[in-house]
Amino acid sequence: MFQDKVKNKVRKVLKPSLGEFDLIIEPNKTTSDFIYELLKYRELFYFLAWRDILVRYKQTVIGIAWSVIRPLLSMIIFTVIFGRVAKLPTEGTVPYPIMVFSALIPWQYFANAMQASSDSLIRASHMVSKIYFPRIILPTSAVLVSAVDFMISLAMLVILMIIYRFLPSPYIVLLPIFFIPATITALGIGYWFSAIGVKYRDFTHIMPFIIQFGLYVSPVGFSSSVIPERWRMLYSLNPMVGVIDGFRWCIQGTSASLYPPAFIISIIMSSLVFYSGMRFFRKTEKSFADFI
Repeated sequence: MFQDKVKNKVRKVLKPSLGEFDLIIEPNKTTSDFIYELLKYRELFYFLAWRDILVRYKQTVIGIAWSVIRPLLSMIIFTVIFGRVAKLPTEGTVPYPIMVFSALIPWQYFANAMQASSDSLIRASHMVSKIYFPRIILPTSAVLVSAVDFMISLAMLVILMIIYRFLPSPYIVLLPIFFIPATITALGIGYWFSAIGVKYRDFTHIMPFIIQFGLYVSPVGFSSSVIPERWRMLYSLNPMVGVIDGFRWCIQGTSASLYPPAFIISIIMSSLVFYSGMRFFRKTEKSFADFI
């Protein structure tokens, strides 16, 4: 009896109760905590973004020129197919290449940001499985790489306008307004696919198909004004329709470019995609290390 009492006391000393000495680290779930964690871990956020930028252009033949070649080739193809072969109308007196390129800029940014954000967890699996940090930093920081390409494409657009002697509209100062819904839509979809892709790796193969399909259903190679009026609201459920139309309006200044209901719908849809993606990501975040 005495020995049993001694053993019980030893067990209590060697094995303290849960909650007194155990530290449990788990992600917070609310939107305010999401913003707080990004600010708290901002050094890691900047480091990961800068690392992705360096890795992207390291050991490439022509380096950063890829950011110019891809939209330039796409502009030539769309101009030939839609402008010369299909003979779709341009907007006012705007040269067709400028109309196409002003739409390619936000689309390329959106597509690249969505792709990079979706693949971020798989590419950083060695970090996710070994140390704790807010996992949502990975898909969020990946968007900054696409922002660099976006700035390079804007510089290319300026050169194109000089070649065609086209003067942009004064509304060009409003471009950042339309940049926001493109960013949060790409992040929302990136959160969804990065979280699902951890458990089901074949989801990473779906993203290129979605990007290719979205390119043809978005008003990149043509103007939204060619869509019949009775279908404009339904067509605007694609959040990139309002973004692309807004970019064209800021650069070209033509009234046919801007369809206000489309932009309002884009804001609503992009907000829903972002919020639902963030909530799903935070809900499944605790199981990432197990599946990776």
